[in-house]
Amino acid sequence: MSARINAARINAARIGVRRGWHEFVIGLRSPQDQTFYLSMGFGALALLWFNRDEALPGTTLTLPQVALPSLLAGIVMFSIVIGPAYALALEREDGTLLRSRVAPYGLHGYLVGVGTLTVVSLLPLLVIVLGGSAVLFDGAVPGDPGRWGLIVIALLLGILANLPLGFAIGALVPRIQQVTTWGMLPIVGLAWISGIFGDMTRLWDWVQILAQVFPMYWLAHLMRYAFLPEAAVTNELYGVWRLGPGIAVLAAWVVVGSALATLLVRRMARRQSGAAVAEARDQAATQYVR
Repeated sequence: MSARINAARINAARIGVRRGWHEFVIGLRSPQDQTFYLSMGFGALALLWFNRDEALPGTTLTLPQVALPSLLAGIVMFSIVIGPAYALALEREDGTLLRSRVAPYGLHGYLVGVGTLTVVSLLPLLVIVLGGSAVLFDGAVPGDPGRWGLIVIALLLGILANLPLGFAIGALVPRIQQVTTWGMLPIVGLAWISGIFGDMTRLWDWVQILAQVFPMYWLAHLMRYAFLPEAAVTNELYGVWRLGPGIAVLAAWVVVGSALATLLVRRMARRQSGAAVAEARDQAATQYVR
């Protein structure tokens, strides 16, 4: 029995991966998606370019060198959280989530599909920003293979740690219109206290402690550790690089966050019915007409 259950789960996951990859390939051919990748990627490069001559006070580091790792962490955070939140809220209202429950382990396959689409959709943006930074800014991108290994580990852990937040938000919001309020605004606030938009050492001590509970701070910290020289540690909290704690916190978020998000999505899916989907469609149509 357990072997059949595992086989069914694996098969559902494979279907989800294929679905996510298929939707990604279709999206690459869409002018709308192409415009998004190009505008976001080159917009980030333009921000760094116009500040390329600005140096960090007291160091020889330029702003692009210092800002790039935090910028990458922010791109990962916003893409990985907001994308699944919108997808889950939308497909709950249009009946996609309800239909996925018909197949064996359909909900499992659905979540794998959304996660796959979200992760692979992030790759073009990372390629544009990293590749452009390597060409435009001297010393912004490391050449040491060991540091690139750490970058890959940090990105993988950061993606897997933040992905459950997107599913949780999508499962909790009553309507898709509320994803911005419940999702975007808290994520912007979290990015601010995590040092993505500025120097978090100037914040209150309790805010610094709060930021370290969430995965965004640690993803940005590990990215800075991989990108910046050793001397840049003076700008970090407590003046030390904390590789071990960073990996541990992100790994804990992968495990605990995934379990919690799965519980919330299953709870939400159990409440779905044809009548609930029809009601959501009617409300959306009414708001559109208004």
